[in-house]
Amino acid sequence: MSRNAADITTGGRGALAELEPVVEANLHRHLRDTREWFPHQYVPWSRGRDFDGLQGGEPWTPEQSRLPRAARASLLLGVLTEDNLPSYYHILLRAFGERGPWSDWVHLWTAEEGRHSIALRGYLLTTRAVDPVALERFRVRQLTAGYRFDHNGVLQALVYTTLQEWATRVAHRNAGLASGDPVCDRMMGRIAADENLHMIFYRNVLQAALERDPDAALTAVADVLPGFRLPGHVAADFTTMTRDIVAGGVYSAQIHHEAVVAPFVRQLKLLGIGGLRPEGHQAQERIARYVRHLELTAARDIPPR
Repeated sequence: MSRNAADITTGGRGALAELEPVVEANLHRHLRDTREWFPHQYVPWSRGRDFDGLQGGEPWTPEQSRLPRAARASLLLGVLTEDNLPSYYHILLRAFGERGPWSDWVHLWTAEEGRHSIALRGYLLTTRAVDPVALERFRVRQLTAGYRFDHNGVLQALVYTTLQEWATRVAHRNAGLASGDPVCDRMMGRIAADENLHMIFYRNVLQAALERDPDAALTAVADVLPGFRLPGHVAADFTTMTRDIVAGGVYSAQIHHEAVVAPFVRQLKLLGIGGLRPEGHQAQERIARYVRHLELTAARDIPPR
């Protein structure tokens, strides 16, 4: 074991320094694998027209939206989630530090996530998929409330961000498929590709943490995984949007289990790690119990917590 478990679990400076070479290597990998894209090229501007108000255009009415309820709810929740980027930025900087490759990654990640908000809002407004007044009020309410992370430490942040990117990738891809609009499907596929690369970054760093201190890393997984919720849960009308998303097959307990949790546990080999101390064994048992519980929950198709 490379260092005291409490140090790496609580996110001490030693943990940050120990994982820094892995962060730097994966930052370079990300820069090599990603490609530049432009939100304005994915928005169907020709469908847009002036709204009422200063432009004297046409007021918004619900029947103007052609998106199915599930896709509309998913895109709305997606843009509201992205609107909270200032909160995520500060949370990650506090967890990972404000210098070196950790900081470089957080800044790059924030810039790339910002593209998603630009594209999503542009699509929703030009296609008149949502009430623009309600959307703006939601945005202000979202930013005013902010977002608070329920855990402390480097490892907890790595576990959460890995799961969050994994789940968001799946939800975005499914929303595009559910939209019935090739333009929306293409845009959501592009955004999901970003989320996939972000997930790979966090997963690789978490893998390195598991190799360096498996007891602490497994404990972090066991702490975060059972109560995992996407950051959009703080959005206004989240319950209604979630109901539509589940009913439309965009995201559900079954999808959460089969497309996120099961591959997360399998790819990181969480239940096969040996040579553990008692706390590591206990963490493995907690993870296994939760996976089994989620499997049973998914069979009843009850939304995850």
